[in-house]
Amino acid sequence: MEFDELKAVEFMNRYLNENGRKPYDEDEVINIIDMIWDYYEENGLLEIESDPDDDFDDVESEVVDYVTRMLRKDKNAVVDVQDVPLLVKAEMAYEDSVI
Repeated sequence: MEFDELKAVEFMNRYLNENGRKPYDEDEVINIIDMIWDYYEENGLLEIESDPDDDFDDVESEVVDYVTRMLRKDKNAVVDVQDVPLLVKAEMAYEDSVI
């Protein structure tokens, strides 16, 4: 199975809902996904030669910080920064589900 952006959006919104938070429209969630993948790219986590045994668990808090910073810069974003940890966790869980 491969990463499907629309299924990721559904997965992430369902996760928000399960945690008592309101879901966001598709464009807002895709913006978050793009920010997460920008972080991966900027930090070399998409490199083919990266070690598959590397522990990426510690990356989650760094991604949350990165996405939060980017959202604060984006004047048009409507995502509540309090939802960022849930969105990042959900996106990473979706990634794990398609590996």
